[in-house]
Parts: sequence; C-alpha cells; structure tokens
Amino acid sequence: MVLHFEKMLQYAPYFQRGMLYTILLSACTVAIGFVLALAVGLIRISKPGKSLLSRGCNKALHFITGLYIEVVRGTPMLVQVMIVYYVLFHPKLLPKPQFTLFGFITGDLFVPALVAISLNSGAYVAEIVRAGIQGVDYGQTEACRSLGMTKLQNMRYIVLPQAIKNILPAIANEFVTIIKESSVCSVIGVQELMKNTQQVQGASFLPAEPLLIAAALYLCMTVPTSKIIAYFERRMRRGDQR
Repeated sequence: MVLHFEKMLQYAPYFQRGMLYTILLSACTVAIGFVLALAVGLIRISKPGKSLLSRGCNKALHFITGLYIEVVRGTPMLVQVMIVYYVLFHPKLLPKPQFTLFGFITGDLFVPALVAISLNSGAYVAEIVRAGIQGVDYGQTEACRSLGMTKLQNMRYIVLPQAIKNILPAIANEFVTIIKESSVCSVIGVQELMKNTQQVQGASFLPAEPLLIAAALYLCMTVPTSKIIAYFERRMRRGDQR
C-alpha cells in the first residue's frame, strides 16, 4: 500500500482550522465543566440541615443533581449531543446564537456542542470532585472549627486545595478525553478536526492519509497536555515530600 502524504499539503488549512476548533471547544468545555462539576460536587456532599440551604431545598437539589449525573452517565454522548442540538436548541425553546469567530466558527453549531460536552464532562468530574473532597481527613475540618474558621473559609483554604491536588490526575485524564470525544460533535456539522478530516477524505479520494494525519494531530494535542498536567502535579506534591 502506497501512501500519498504529499497530496495532503493542499488541504493543510482544513486540518489547521479543525485543530483550532477542537482546542477552543475543549478549553471552553474544561472551564465550564469544572465550574459545573464543583457546584454539583459541593451539593452532593452537603447534608440536609447543615448547609446554607433549607432542608427541603437541599433535598430537591440532591435529587436533581443525582438524576443529572445518572442520566448523563447512563446515555451515550452521541445521543446527548443530538438531544441538545435538536431539542434544547429548537427554535421554540432556545434560539441558536448567531456569531462568528475566526471566520469559520459559527455560534449556531459551537454553542450547542459546547453545552452538550460541558454537561457530559460536568457529570463525570462532579463525582471526581466529590470523592476528592470526601478524601480529605475530617480531622482538619474539626481543627478549623476549633480555630474559629467558617465553613466557607474551611472549604476555600483547607479542603479544596488538598482535594484538587488529589484529583488532578483524574481531571487531567478527563481533559484528554474531552479532546478526543469532541469528535462526536461532527454529527451535527461542527467543523472540528474529525469533521474536516472527513471532508478531506471526500475531496481527495484518499481514505487512509487524512485519518493518519488526524491521529497524529490528536496526539500532538493530548500528549503535551498530559505532560503539562504531570508537571503541575509534581509541583503541587513537593510539599508532601518535605
């Protein structure tokens, strides 16, 4: 089998735009998904009658967040993307945003894809956050109370820094997963890397070369990301080795 990579040079702009789209979509997803996961995780570990919320409101939020996590974890991401695009962003419910970034990223496709992947990521990371917070020794919380610190100060200065340090490898793995799974959004026409790769396949009549280039580009995004997270993980663990 002879590969003709030289013919791919004329399609370089397609791969560049697809890679930029994937990076932007993944970065925004990580930011929004982590904020959502943090909120859901804190709700999941709160106890009725021991939070700022009333007992009834706390139970309702527990039920809603639990249902959200179970639905997301129990359905394929492909189905979630299509439901968000065709149902949630239906003209009778939510109008699709109309804007353009970098001349090729359109809001009517970018925003639904971002919402779908963020909801998916938030459900998984929420359980990671919950486990990380619960993994911090409760004795430290009691020590904070003895020093007169409030619950908010305890969570902000004592619990969360340690929890984030402990869950950093899992969050890094989720980030890498998001970069790869963003390819699912190609089913609704999002011009990310995999969608543009399919267009190159159709235009060049070469099935293998575009896929090999796409695989190499995905590696160029995921491997450095893993290395950077590993670096920060080592920096955060230096204090444990003293």
